[in-house]
Amino acid sequence: MNTKFLFTLGIVLTSVWGAVFSQSNAPKYSNEFLTIGVGARNFGMANSVIAGIEDVTAGYYNPAGLLHIKKDMEFSLMHSEYFQGIAKYDYLGFSKRLDENSVGGISLIRFGTDDIPNTTQLIDKEGNINYDNITRFSAADYALLLSYARRLKMGLEVGGNFKIIHRRIGDMAKSWGFGLDLSANYRTEKWKFAAVLRDVTTTVNSWSYSIDDATREVFVATGNEIPENSTEITLPRLILGASRDVKLNEKFELTAEMNLNTTFDGKRNTFIRSNGLNIEPSLGVEIGFKKLLFVRTGFGNVQWIRQFDRSETLSIMPSIGVGVAFKKFKIDYAISNVGNNSLALYSNVFSLSFGLN
Repeated sequence: MNTKFLFTLGIVLTSVWGAVFSQSNAPKYSNEFLTIGVGARNFGMANSVIAGIEDVTAGYYNPAGLLHIKKDMEFSLMHSEYFQGIAKYDYLGFSKRLDENSVGGISLIRFGTDDIPNTTQLIDKEGNINYDNITRFSAADYALLLSYARRLKMGLEVGGNFKIIHRRIGDMAKSWGFGLDLSANYRTEKWKFAAVLRDVTTTVNSWSYSIDDATREVFVATGNEIPENSTEITLPRLILGASRDVKLNEKFELTAEMNLNTTFDGKRNTFIRSNGLNIEPSLGVEIGFKKLLFVRTGFGNVQWIRQFDRSETLSIMPSIGVGVAFKKFKIDYAISNVGNNSLALYSNVFSLSFGLN
């Protein structure tokens, strides 16, 4: 089993490096809304959950983890707001056990800003200001994830996502993209290990623009560039995780997990950085009381921040959260990005999940 697993992993990593080198000019931050995370429990642990995740949100983090859902069917809803309520982030997840060795799932994600004023026609051709010409539009990103997980022999679990991505800026611009994620789990008596490869074949978004004549005239008059149809590429990302559950006594249990988020798209200000390989560690801890009450904390987004004197300081963003489980329902709450001084990055996350047999 180990030989086959290593051989398969080698083929996958080779294909990743080939994609990376062939797309060396791709942008770093493409489809970044798909790196935010889902579920208040996971936010409370700084998204360090890929190895130990065992609920419907595994369809987003690690589809192989869907094999450990507690009910035949699970649902999850989440809502959070960013930039003091300007941007809304919503998630809906569903998973269903197909047989004793396989599970399927669906995830829907929307990150958007609504009611944006369009002031391109505020001043008419005679130079008069007419507020009646102001219209409003939405800028939103959507993702549909179709997940499948299967248990293989010798304790190995595998899963995958097929992703459909739609991004829209009013009636002016839209894009469609498609991608694949792969994941694998291996568990021992005490430890849980996971590897997730996102955008394994690279994800390509094709953008098309529809600029009316009046708006085009305004763009030209104000020196703005007229956008043209284009493609945007998201390069692969590898996430490794290790988790451990510890029973403290008859009432309390502790779960701790560490993840390593690795990117290949050029130098980033992560904890470990280079021109070709950048690694950002994160840590999450959860303490449970009788499987009813949960307290969580995490540390992530570890980056080097350059100051005005060109010195660098290490920034670590903590997160905290709580949860309550009652029969079939779980309610979770988290505060994330509390380590940043900007109120715009201070966010409250709420989620509800429930299961059915």
